[in-house]
Amino acid sequence: MNNLQHHPIEETERPLYGGIDLHANNSVVVLPDEQDQMIYHQRLSNHLPTILDRLAPYHAEIKGVAVESTYNWYWLVDGLMEADYRVHLANPAAMQQYNGLKYTDDYADAHWLAHLLRLGVLPEGSIYPKAERAVRDVLRKRSYLVRQQTATVLSLQNIIVRNTGVRFSAKRIHALTLEELERLLSEPDQILAVTSSLAVLHCLGQQIKTLEKAVSKRLKHTPAYEQLQTVDGIGTILAQTIVLETDDIGRFPSVGHYAS
Repeated sequence: MNNLQHHPIEETERPLYGGIDLHANNSVVVLPDEQDQMIYHQRLSNHLPTILDRLAPYHAEIKGVAVESTYNWYWLVDGLMEADYRVHLANPAAMQQYNGLKYTDDYADAHWLAHLLRLGVLPEGSIYPKAERAVRDVLRKRSYLVRQQTATVLSLQNIIVRNTGVRFSAKRIHALTLEELERLLSEPDQILAVTSSLAVLHCLGQQIKTLEKAVSKRLKHTPAYEQLQTVDGIGTILAQTIVLETDDIGRFPSVGHYAS
């Protein structure tokens, strides 16, 4: 791992702009000044005390820190904010427009983040409030399990219709018993394939109910939540999912931006 490090030659009071390109197990940290002169750059392990220690000598001069990450930013953004840094979470999807201008080197990418921050044109994502983040993630897990549940039902329907010509509804699939399967399917391997999928299906159903029960204790009856429940097909859990994913709807400049 390249641990190249630059230190300032002399003490200055110039504004600095942080750029952190966060990877799975390391972060590239850079601090250019207003003339884009690199004052500090180093690749560090993803260890918050180490990163804070390296930034500490420049704390008073750092005007903001831009962090780019696709999934693993909670610990770093929270830690920087708690250490009184002004943090900006870059939006990787919006950064695509700059692809032709970026280099592929990690240090150049981190420098580019700081450069956009300094110019005031950094495309930013929402830093979701820490207090609500865990509930939102539980609902995201529920959505994932529901998709898995649907995929398992479709798989079971396909096995049965291939071998019997009869397509069962999802409700009928859930109610299948071993005795019924033995009457429907002639081959033991076919029965094994279905019973194993049914076991997974039942487990998914139990876990989904467990998550829903936990979330129901945290439901907040906000005006947005109440309005969503007036829409046909949107119940308590889906309404809360939409509210938590939306956060402050004022951050969307138009209906089209929200829909996309």
